[in-house]
Amino acid sequence: MHKADVSVPIAASRAPGNGHEDVSQTARAFVCIRELLLRGEFPRGERIAELPLGARLGMSRTPVHVALEQLTHVGLLEVGTAGGFVVREFTLADVRDAIELRGVLEGTAARLAAERLESDSELEELQRYRDEVGSLTDLSISVDSTNSFERYMRSNEAFHAAIVTLAKSEMLARVMEQANSLPFAAPSAMVFPTSMQAEASQTLAGAQQQHDAIVDAIQRRQGTRAEHLAREHARLALRVFERALSDEDVLRNVPGQPLINVRAS
Repeated sequence: MHKADVSVPIAASRAPGNGHEDVSQTARAFVCIRELLLRGEFPRGERIAELPLGARLGMSRTPVHVALEQLTHVGLLEVGTAGGFVVREFTLADVRDAIELRGVLEGTAARLAAERLESDSELEELQRYRDEVGSLTDLSISVDSTNSFERYMRSNEAFHAAIVTLAKSEMLARVMEQANSLPFAAPSAMVFPTSMQAEASQTLAGAQQQHDAIVDAIQRRQGTRAEHLAREHARLALRVFERALSDEDVLRNVPGQPLINVRAS
């Protein structure tokens, strides 16, 4: 399930002399290294050696270095005291704060969306994604449910992105992108862990009710209500994470789990 979380578009052409070649190589390096980090291939606190990493990926040092800088910018790495890049360690407090911060930002987006809505027709995309999520009610763990998971996560991410679009704030969109870059804080981060818990059906039903209420508040131009609902919606993910801490099997399916030190608060 983690592959759905780490995939980003990559420029396809790598033909000699193509002006996109460097960008494409860097994008590929970014995706590959991020996947290695999320799988726990590099222990928390380990310094990343660029040359061996480049050899492992079959790339030159330049795209690898740029990708490492980008991963530092999104928060998965940090600059070491002696220079270079070090795998970041997250505490439980970091995870909780990241989810809470996303809720604050999404609350602001929902309020602005309600205040800046000019026509109900602007809500059509948001309503469509809400309905798509609502139609996927069975996310029980089975081979047959794989496509449902992917569709649910894709539609759920699109629902949250549509709220930010309706806020009509480029500044907020940039900050939201940064907040969502941490794997455990993204809007769909807790979907798979949710499906593994006994309360899965109730949690998913509650999430859909909140989606309905958020859309209704935006449509009614009720900014304060929309903000409150969106913040409470993020806290649902936080409750799922808290329950996951008592079940190692579930915790292992939290995106970015290898980067989290559960013994550090």
